[in-house]
Amino acid sequence: MNTERIRTVVIQETQLKAFEDYLYERENARATIQKYKSDAATFLRYLGNERRVDKSRVLAYKEWLVTHYAVSSVNSMLASVNQFLIFLECRELTVKPLKVQRSLFLKEEKELSKEEYRKLVKTARQEGKEQIALCMETIAATGIRISELRYFTVEKVKKGRIEICNKGKYRRIFLTDDIRKKLLHYCKTAGVREGQIFVTRTGKPKDRSNLWKEMKRLKEKAGVCASKIFPHNFRHLFARVYYTCTKDLAGLADLLGHSSLNVTRIYTSNTGEVYQKQLEKMTALRI
Repeated sequence: MNTERIRTVVIQETQLKAFEDYLYERENARATIQKYKSDAATFLRYLGNERRVDKSRVLAYKEWLVTHYAVSSVNSMLASVNQFLIFLECRELTVKPLKVQRSLFLKEEKELSKEEYRKLVKTARQEGKEQIALCMETIAATGIRISELRYFTVEKVKKGRIEICNKGKYRRIFLTDDIRKKLLHYCKTAGVREGQIFVTRTGKPKDRSNLWKEMKRLKEKAGVCASKIFPHNFRHLFARVYYTCTKDLAGLADLLGHSSLNVTRIYTSNTGEVYQKQLEKMTALRI
C-alpha cells in the first residue's frame, strides 16, 4: 500500500482482511463489518486482476453499480468502498453518492400494516413456530433492532429491564408487562433456563439472515406480500404505532436509539394513500 498522497493505489487481497480487523478495532457492529467487507470484496471482484486503482476506475465502478443495483444499494455499496479507500489512506479516490430526492411518503407495497403483522404472528403459531412468532412480537412491542435480540436473556427479562451498551452508548429497552410474561412463558415451556432466549438449534444467536428466511416461509399461509416481510419492518411498525398514539417524536427517538430526529421522522412517515385521504378532507379551498 502506497501511503503517499497520490492518485493511484495498488490493492492487495490481504488488505481486505486488514480492513476487517480495522473495523473490528473501531468497534463497528458485527453486521456493519460484514456489510463493509462484502461490499469491498465486490469491488475487488470488479477490478479483476488489474488492482491498480485511480479515481477514474472508482468512478467507472460507480457507473457499473448503477446498471446492476437499485439506487439505495448503490449508495450503500459506495459508502463501504469509500470506507475501504479511507482505510487505505486514499481519501482522494472516494466518490460522491448518487443524489436521491427524499420521498415524502412510504411505498404502500413496503409498509406492513397492523393486520398483516397479526396474520404473520398467528400463522407462525399455527405452524408451531413459537420462537419466530415471539421474535416478531418482541420487535414490534419494543422497537429494537434485529441485532439487539441477543441482549434478551432470561436473567434480564426476569428483572424486566434490558440494558444495552454498544460503542460507548447506553440505552434501556422497556418491556411491557404483556411481552415480558410471554417471554418468560416461552422460556419455561422451551426449557430455556439461562442466557440468550432467541437462539438456533445449535445454540447460536438468531441473526437477520435466519430470521428473514423463517419469516418469508409464512408469506403464503399468512397471505402477506413477500416485499413486506423483513425483520426491520416490525421496528418501523412499532415506530408508526407509537407516534400515532403519542405524537412524541423525541421520546420515540430515545426508544429507537436514534441520535437524530431526522432519522426518526423517516420511521414515522405515512404512505401515499394516507396523504391522499388527508387531501380529500381539505374542503376549505373547494369552489
